[in-house]
Formats: sequence, C-alpha cells, structure tokens
Amino acid sequence: MGGKFERFVDSIYLGGGTPTVLESAQLHRIFAAVRNNFDVEEGAEITVECAPGTLPDDQLEGLLRCGVNRVSLGVQSFVDQEAAAVGRLHKRETVLADIDRLRSSGISNLNIDLIAGLPHQTAESWAYSIEETIATNVPHVSVYMLEVDEDSRLGREVLAGGTRYHAHFVPDEEAMADFYLAACAALSSAKIGQYEISNFARAGFESRHNLKYWRRQPYFGFGVDAHSMLLSLAPDLDAVRFAPSDSLESYMKGADLQRTSVSREAALEESFFLGLRLTQGLDTQALASEFGGENIRMADAIVRELIDDQLMERHGDFVCLTSRGRLISNEVFERFLRVEQNSAVFGR
Repeated sequence: MGGKFERFVDSIYLGGGTPTVLESAQLHRIFAAVRNNFDVEEGAEITVECAPGTLPDDQLEGLLRCGVNRVSLGVQSFVDQEAAAVGRLHKRETVLADIDRLRSSGISNLNIDLIAGLPHQTAESWAYSIEETIATNVPHVSVYMLEVDEDSRLGREVLAGGTRYHAHFVPDEEAMADFYLAACAALSSAKIGQYEISNFARAGFESRHNLKYWRRQPYFGFGVDAHSMLLSLAPDLDAVRFAPSDSLESYMKGADLQRTSVSREAALEESFFLGLRLTQGLDTQALASEFGGENIRMADAIVRELIDDQLMERHGDFVCLTSRGRLISNEVFERFLRVEQNSAVFGR
C-alpha cells in the first residue's frame, strides 16, 4: 500500500459495536492473530468495547486470558427509560454490577460512554447520569452529543418530524449544548479533566489509543470498513490511508482496499482539524518545524479570525479552541478546510 510497516504495537482496540457477543474462543483467535503478526509491547493498552450485560463470567475470563486491561462500557444513560428508548437492554443496576465484576477481576481502567440528547432526557435526568458516572469513580468518561442525521433510524425520524423511536422526545440543539457544558463543568469539578472535545480522564488515564488518531500517529485497522493510516514511503507524500469495503459481502470476497494518498498540504490540514480536538490544542512551533514556517504563518490569518470570534485562543506557542469553539468545532474546522481548498492559506 506504499506505507511503512511497523511491527511494534503499544495499543490494541477492539470495538466498532459489541465484540463481546463473540464467543471466548473467537476473541482468543483475534488476539492470537494480532500477537502472531505484531510485537505487542508489555504493558500495552488493550481495550475492548462492551455493552453492559454482555459479560458473563466465562466471557470475562476470556478477556483476561487475551490480555485485555481496559474496557469501554456503552452506558449512554443511567436512566433506564432513556437507555430503553434507544434500544439499550441494560438497566442502571446492570452497569454497576458489571463495573464491580470488572474491578474484582483486575480490570480497573474503565471508560463510560454517555450521550447528551437522548429521547426523554432533561437537565435533571442528565445531571443524574453525570452524578452516577462520577460516583462509580471510573477513570475515563466519553460524552457525545446525539447526532441527528440520516445514518440512524432515530435520526431519520427526528428529521422527518415523526414519533417512532421516541423521536419527538429528543431535546433540541440548545438543550444538548447545555447538557454538554454541564457535563464539562461537573466532570472537571470531580478532577476528571477534559483532554479532547468528547473525552475526559483522571490524570494518567487518557486513552493512549485514541490519542494516536488526534496526533496523526500510524495505526492499523482490521475488519469491515476499518480504516488505517501509515506514514508514506514516497518522499513527496506524508501518509497513506486505506480501508476495506463497508460491505460485509465485498469484504468476505476480498475486495481491493480503498487507498487514499495524503499530500503534505492535506497532512497540515489534518493536523489542524484533528489536533484542535485536543484541549491543549496545537503547538504552532512544532507544526512550523514539520511543515515549514511560511505555511503556518499563512494559516495564522485563520487563527486570528477565530480568536477575534472567541472560538480560539492562544497560549504561548499553543492555539486551542475555547469552550464555545468546542461546541461548534465542525464549523471551526470547516474554515481551515474551505480556505485550504481555495488555495488561499497553505501556499498552493
């Protein structure tokens, strides 16, 4: 594929849904294949996503045998009605029981996923979910705002103004934004600091795996529509991205990988809209060293506009999003994309 292959691995992430629906023997085969083809560092972060209630004792024992040391629980809400409205089968007690069992087994590096904007959700019920999350004392929390688009049944029903899937009980965008800001404040007070737009962690528990995406470090993805990025072997390119088909049928037939070359200009663009997701922001001096000072000076015009609009701020060599900028981060990122495409910023 034209990318540099590295055998060394310091993080493994098995997700994309609920991999714990697989049998223990199947999970073992997956991890054995990884270890047979890569050199997995001792102490590597090895994460598996789980839906609460899908971890019987034999499955948990299987995860331990595979070396799993981190689990991400798709809780979404601690309010049973809200979880049920989006098809979740667990209840609050299920989540708490799973956390206790995981800790008893030796897995204490845990993440809880929450979603702001679920049907029936109110400021009070959202505060309850945040309080319950903090009370579990997990070291990592992910907070996502419900995405209303054509890619989900609920999203399509909301857009159509219908009532199926409890769509008419979905909070409006302003309420979702308030929920998000409330979560940021509450988690910060509990010393679960925000290090990325949607992610919060106690000191030392930031997701090593996800940081690779935002810092544009190489990664391999395996499975249907699993994306990868490797540094390029070609001197005139920065990286190469590739992925198999998003169709299970095509994937099983061994369809060719879809390959995308990443130019130096595109890499700088990616550095802005990925790196600015991080709370610490971007080190402009490091970017200048990697991509050239002239390109960064040209991009600085956009940064100044965003600072004037109170969407970004500067701290020494670092630029980062403000709390308001994080709320509308996609609009911020579009400014860099739009200007880069118009050849006005990055020296084309």
